[in-house]
Amino acid sequence: MAATSPALTNNNNNTTTTTTATNMAHRTDTPPKTLRGLNKPKCQICGNVARSRMPIAQGNSNAYDRGIEHLYEMKLAHCHSRELLSRINGQILISSKKQRETGCVNDAILRAVKEGIFEFVFDILKTNPDLVWSHDEKSTNIFSVAVQHRRAKIFNLIYGLDTKNSLASGRDDFYGNNLLHMAGMPAPSTSLDHIPGAALQMQRELQWFKEVESIVPPRVLGKLNDEDLTPRQLFTKNHKDMMGKGEKWMKDTASSCTVVGALIITIMFAAAFTVPGGNDQNNGFPIFLNKKLFMVFIVSDALSLFSSTTSVLMFLGILTSRYEEEDFLESLPRKMIIGLSAIFFSIAAMMTAFSTALILMLHEQSWVFKPIIFLASIPIALFVLMQFPLLVEMVISTYGPSIFDRKMKRQF
Repeated sequence: MAATSPALTNNNNNTTTTTTATNMAHRTDTPPKTLRGLNKPKCQICGNVARSRMPIAQGNSNAYDRGIEHLYEMKLAHCHSRELLSRINGQILISSKKQRETGCVNDAILRAVKEGIFEFVFDILKTNPDLVWSHDEKSTNIFSVAVQHRRAKIFNLIYGLDTKNSLASGRDDFYGNNLLHMAGMPAPSTSLDHIPGAALQMQRELQWFKEVESIVPPRVLGKLNDEDLTPRQLFTKNHKDMMGKGEKWMKDTASSCTVVGALIITIMFAAAFTVPGGNDQNNGFPIFLNKKLFMVFIVSDALSLFSSTTSVLMFLGILTSRYEEEDFLESLPRKMIIGLSAIFFSIAAMMTAFSTALILMLHEQSWVFKPIIFLASIPIALFVLMQFPLLVEMVISTYGPSIFDRKMKRQF
């Protein structure tokens, strides 16, 4: 019974059971056969909340109707799963250690950790705190599994335990790997797929290693596993390919942006000496010198030139970097953030200078310069749209909140 509970709880995150879906197709509140006898009032309340919206849905569109029914199915399955989990907890409380092992309780909680089903793990540990010492056949405890599968939310539970230090130093697994060794192992692809670029993936792996390193005792840092590798050596071995891909990604991005920055420098430098309207033949001063728009042009031109120069210098710093492991943690991302921000600013300033120059020369021909300004902004806007999400992601990854919530209060 315990072994099937993670799958039921996982239903809440993915899809509902086939039995529940079939019942819903007939618009009944009859619970699935496997869940009969559970707390029906709770489940019926969930159904009534969703059903109260159905007349509105039928009056609008089939798509909205299907969406409401899908939410109803999910909520109903969630109610059943929570009630089933509550009964499982009750049975675990009155069972012996041997019964827990033969009843697959340890396997169930370890599977839930691997899948990242926080609700299941939290409720089980809250009701049965002793299960925090659960381990698999390789002597790997739940927090080592959480680190290995990069389940930050579940690992955060360690900060709410009195046994934090014991778990952090913990016993080694069958292969002599401690908690920090687990952080040195490669992350599952599913935990990195949402992170753009190999460099940011490498950064996330380093962040995990550093976070775990900060909570384990110093004696663990140099401890060898069965392969005679320290945690750091294991990390380097397992992330060698990722670091190579991250270096290539950084250099390719920096090279492309360097070309753009160099072009902007060339254009803005030339524009400073070929001002709109030309110069007065008598004194050599610009004809539009006393116009406010001309000052806007000059300031925009200068800002674009200086910011593009800054971006090129940052990208050159990336191209000439040593590319050590630690560089991916903050040094390289910081240079990329400054470089991308500077080039975005230089593009905006360049467009401002271009627009003011057209307005100065064609101030009485608005029907001409307005469409030109619009068309000229299209390629610039496309460049920003392609690169701006990357900039936001890098800022959040580098300067955002920590992976772990160290302020978590004791929960059980």
